[in-house]
Amino acid sequence: MNLNKESMKNSRLWEQAGIETLKFDYEQMMSSSRENPVWVHFGAGNIFRGFIAVLQQNLLNAGKAAAGIVAVETYDYEIIDKIYTPYDNLSLLAIMNTDGSLEKKIVGSISESLVGDPARQNDWQRLQTIFASPSLQMASFTITEKGYNLKNLAGDYLADVQEDMDQGPRQPKSVMAKIASFAYTRFKNGELPIAFVSMDNCSHNGDKLYSAVAAIAAAWVQKGLVEEAFAAYINNPAKVSFPWSMIDKITPRPAESVKNALQASGFDSTEIVRTSKNTFIAPFINAEKPQYLVIEDHFPNGRMPLEEAGVIFTDRQTVDRVEKMKVCTCLNPLHTSLAVFGCLLGYTLIADEMKDQELKKLVEKVGEEGMPVVVNPQILNPAAFIREVIDVRFPNPYIPDTPQRIATDTSQKVGIRFGETLKAYAERPDLDAKSLTYIPLVIAGWCRYLLGLDDKGREMNLSADPLLSTLQASVADIKLGDTGTVKDRLRAILANTDLFGLDLYRVGLGEKIEGYFREMIAGPGAVRTTLQKYL
Repeated sequence: MNLNKESMKNSRLWEQAGIETLKFDYEQMMSSSRENPVWVHFGAGNIFRGFIAVLQQNLLNAGKAAAGIVAVETYDYEIIDKIYTPYDNLSLLAIMNTDGSLEKKIVGSISESLVGDPARQNDWQRLQTIFASPSLQMASFTITEKGYNLKNLAGDYLADVQEDMDQGPRQPKSVMAKIASFAYTRFKNGELPIAFVSMDNCSHNGDKLYSAVAAIAAAWVQKGLVEEAFAAYINNPAKVSFPWSMIDKITPRPAESVKNALQASGFDSTEIVRTSKNTFIAPFINAEKPQYLVIEDHFPNGRMPLEEAGVIFTDRQTVDRVEKMKVCTCLNPLHTSLAVFGCLLGYTLIADEMKDQELKKLVEKVGEEGMPVVVNPQILNPAAFIREVIDVRFPNPYIPDTPQRIATDTSQKVGIRFGETLKAYAERPDLDAKSLTYIPLVIAGWCRYLLGLDDKGREMNLSADPLLSTLQASVADIKLGDTGTVKDRLRAILANTDLFGLDLYRVGLGEKIEGYFREMIAGPGAVRTTLQKYL
């Protein structure tokens, strides 16, 4: 069985192999989507295909939607060229249950896939047409935290962003300028309403998206490159909204074990691709079963009934509480803790780390330290959520998730995953940041990770991070086994408010983190010894 629209016509063959097929008219969906597009999604990776696209498919299957989703990739074009186009935009989702079984289904709700680059003229023109369509309701995003950044660590605009601000909306290079350009197309076609919905794992994601787009629009207005009314359009929530959201589903890199199981069932489209930009992707997606998506219900041009597919729509305050619960306390900080120490201790599977007495206790303690600042959002129970994470989700041995994957872009995450909790401790009179042990221990572990040496003193590959070279330069002179080389080397990291959202020395944690770090560089095995001491 090969993944293409012709093979989909033989639904009996697929179902005999235990693979759920489409329950809607695929050709009709394609036609409706082209004539009246309603949803464009930027970021064509695994969480989109394995979660977001399935939501729309559920509506299509139930007859509650007519159009699919247009997938757009603005970063790694090989995803479109090697995974979407050859397979007619179809995917196979394999849900990995805790008993080792796989739930398999074809994902066919993606109507077309496009590269978001003016150099791809046909794709770019098609996107202009889509954004000029009155039917378009939503543009959503899973482009990771760094996708919204306009500036570098020094506070200067990135070169592509500055060029885009100077040149205007016609040939944008940076992703946020591309979004501003599409918004301008919508503005020029009658100030058509739209919701720009970030679904990335970052605090107040809608504000990050808004701030970036609004900054570019303001620069264009200031330079006389667009009408003044364009900035007013972007800043009019009755026309353009930037809802907040919280998303949660683990969709790791495609696993050889899943590939082999699919091949054994007769499914042949299983080639795992590693792109030149280090994206691991395949025609199939492997993912855990639990999933959550909470969105602020603010859609100026209406929306599809995604609540009937399991999405929770609510107000901004509730999204904020859910997001802080998950991103700042109950899941993401625990994930980063496992990522840092998993790499240092030689682990290659998150589930194996959960069998490690110290590491399991560490994530429990990090969660406990964050829990006092969690406000119960009511729609999800924080205590039940974190127990599911620690007892069910992380220990699932069939989820092929690695600490190395989670360690990617850590510099872009620490401000959210730890900084927000530290800010709350610093601001509340009933809490004392200096009383914290385990969150500072993880930050010290991250600094130790940046040395590029594992706990045995061997060189290890560090995961991609836009600030990696800058951060490593800060610790370059620190020597394993010589605590005297630490001196003030960590200050450039720990006092950096762009990283954590606050100066860790000002809240009384800088020296404590330095102390933990010194213990961790005492020699080979010092990371494990330090964990044992405090846990």
